[in-house]
Amino acid sequence: MVNASQHAPGQRAHIIFQSLSENDTHCVQFSYFLYSRDGHSPGTLGVYVRVNGGPLGSAVWNMTGSHGRQWHQAELAVSTFWPNEYQVLFEAVISPDQRGYMGLDDILLLSYPCAKAPHFSRLGDVEVNAGQNASFQCMAAGRAAEAERFLLQRQSGVLVPAAGVRHISHRRFLATFPLAAVGRAEQDLYRCVSQAPRGAGVSNFAELIVKEPPTPIAPPQLLRAGPTYLIIQLNTNSIIGDGPIVRKEIEYRMARGPWAEVHAVNLQTYKLWHLDPDTEYEISVLLTRPGDGGTGRPGPPLLSRTKCAEPMRAPKGLAFAEIQARQLTLQWEPLGYNVTRCHTYTVSLCYRYTLGGSHNQTIRECVKMERGVSRYTIKNLLPYRNIHVRLVLTNPEGRKEGKEVTFQTDEDVPGGIAAESLTFTPLEDMIFLKWEEPQEPNGLITQYEISYQSIESSDPAVNVPGPRRTISKLRNETYHVFSNLHPGTTYLFSVRARTGKGFGQAALTEITTNISAPSFDYADMPSPLGESENTITVLLRPAQGRGAPISVYQVVVEEERPRRLRREPAGQDCFLVPLTFEAALARGLVHYFGAELAASSLPEAMPFTVGDNQTYRGFWNPPLEPRKAYLIYFQAASHLKGETRLNCIRIARKAACKESKRPLEVSQRSEEMGLILGICAGGLAVLILLLGAIIVIIRKGRDRYAYSYYPKPVNMTKATINYRQEKTHMMSAVDRSFTDQSTLQEDERLGLSFMDAPGYSPRGECRPRGTTGWSPSGKIICPRHFLHLRLSLLTYGGLQVGCCVFPDVWVGAWHPALSLVGLVIPELEPHCDYCSCQSLDI
Repeated sequence: MVNASQHAPGQRAHIIFQSLSENDTHCVQFSYFLYSRDGHSPGTLGVYVRVNGGPLGSAVWNMTGSHGRQWHQAELAVSTFWPNEYQVLFEAVISPDQRGYMGLDDILLLSYPCAKAPHFSRLGDVEVNAGQNASFQCMAAGRAAEAERFLLQRQSGVLVPAAGVRHISHRRFLATFPLAAVGRAEQDLYRCVSQAPRGAGVSNFAELIVKEPPTPIAPPQLLRAGPTYLIIQLNTNSIIGDGPIVRKEIEYRMARGPWAEVHAVNLQTYKLWHLDPDTEYEISVLLTRPGDGGTGRPGPPLLSRTKCAEPMRAPKGLAFAEIQARQLTLQWEPLGYNVTRCHTYTVSLCYRYTLGGSHNQTIRECVKMERGVSRYTIKNLLPYRNIHVRLVLTNPEGRKEGKEVTFQTDEDVPGGIAAESLTFTPLEDMIFLKWEEPQEPNGLITQYEISYQSIESSDPAVNVPGPRRTISKLRNETYHVFSNLHPGTTYLFSVRARTGKGFGQAALTEITTNISAPSFDYADMPSPLGESENTITVLLRPAQGRGAPISVYQVVVEEERPRRLRREPAGQDCFLVPLTFEAALARGLVHYFGAELAASSLPEAMPFTVGDNQTYRGFWNPPLEPRKAYLIYFQAASHLKGETRLNCIRIARKAACKESKRPLEVSQRSEEMGLILGICAGGLAVLILLLGAIIVIIRKGRDRYAYSYYPKPVNMTKATINYRQEKTHMMSAVDRSFTDQSTLQEDERLGLSFMDAPGYSPRGECRPRGTTGWSPSGKIICPRHFLHLRLSLLTYGGLQVGCCVFPDVWVGAWHPALSLVGLVIPELEPHCDYCSCQSLDI
């Protein structure tokens, strides 16, 4: 047990086992204690396994931190086989915190496999050639924990993590350790290590053997040379590297050539065929040992030249004497016999260049030189073009071509930019202009110059022609965005390119900016000038045209509804399609155009009444309904050359009236209610007497009237209608007729049955005129044993008026007891189109 507080940080304590030789399975079991009251680490416990007295290496197991006030058990599975010996060393290192305790106890050497740590199978040596990849395969038996780490430990202490662990069965697994591009420096002893908190496993050491591929010490020897062949001796008796040699090869190439060729050789001498005459070759020998990458570096080269039979080389010294924009003067060194190897020869100057453009055509031509001439001028060339020139030497035995030399003609002023290459996108206050490089740049374009000025405008506020402005762009910038322009204005643009020789011809184009939407002088929504139930007066201010004059003004009225019922503007808040009130009503839309005004009719701000029942340029301005809320929009439109711009603004909101009944209606209804109450008071008394007479008449006339729709006789029983019930029912019917506000616009008719009191049951059906009897005065006659009541709600002069007909007892006038509405207007009689017949059970 070690008290960390009594030792200096980094101080070490060791427990060393005696050397052991494993003839069978060994398992070292031990218990450890690591604890600190405040949770700090007292130090580190480590386990080392030294083999055959070698270096200690890295720890195969270690533990640090505070692990509670208790002992923990761990195991060490050692797989070092005889005749190798190993030694186990326990080490405790004090931490910088100097707190807590560390301890070891119950160290046992077991002769059976560990239960908590895996045992490795014997690890074999690995041999590879230098520069190749090596791989160790570590097979282990046992149960691996999830936190198990598998490492390849070098004898010097370097650790390599496993590239992958493959489980072969539930108790056997394979760990793979690749080593890339090993060399002599990586040749060492390696072993497999598994690490986990519950213990560790250690394998035996295996050697990584790195072999050096062989290389000859001396170059090959030349035995004979000819115009197209070379005979050499390999000379491979002395080598550097490791054997054995399993293959010999010859690698040869031209001394200045890019290619190389390899031939396998079985004998000590070899003949190289199909070589170029009077050409120097570089010849080396390659030796190979077993294994991948066993071929060594080429040995010292042999430089040898074949004999001449054809021209030795092509003419040299091709250079320019003078360069202009459209011609090129060249010269080269004179040729002698030592080059031509023949007195009869021809020198040809061949050149090529590309015209450029869309076809990219290449011009090729060869010119034969006169004997002894070493200077020539190529004419009719294009400026700033690469001219590829080569000299060709030909004799009866062969042909020699020189390397192609590239010359460039001088610059010239550039050609004009093609007008069709100018593309543009106009916006309201800016223009995006793009162009292409001239088809004939004739040099290196250094800049582009763009000039522009306004030449025409639909906006009278724009001065034309305007000042001319010029900008410059770099050679790689073939576009520009012109901003701060006037809408609806035509600009003249000129674009030209420049080289070191000057500017070329300019390309011209005219571009017109788009017009902008008009602008209004409304800071906020203004207050209305006046408002009534059916109208609202607003102030219309003229808009300012932007790029085009104002063409028309429009007043748009929109019914304010919940958001889900409102119109959904197509990408903007303005109203694109003009709609009259009738068209909007037919389509079920919530907005309509109440007026359209000419631009000349609004030179300055003026009031306008929405709902004045007037027509403005074909748009009716109907009165507004008091029960509804409205939003008033003012819209201005500009039209120019098929282009339209709109702008609209909300200038007022009219709220719905809380009291939708007019004062006139209230007064008239009061008079009607008074008259109804008076009629009912006197009429109901007469009604009681009348009902008795009707009952007698019905009983007597039952056999006289027969109807197909009433097949069985009706048993009528007496019933009493008291005055309070009758009056209550009549008042409720009148109240319903005057409180139904939906009938104001829809002209909806409501038929109410008067005989809804207890004891009455419906027998007839509602029929149009003509289905029952018809009196000379135009009234509907129902059979005597039916009571007929008609109540309709009509609209007359903005008021709700009822008409009631009881024809069975009608004698040239309305019966006072059955006229529910006292004000029966004769003009409305034709509108009472339906009747209702009801029977009375007595």
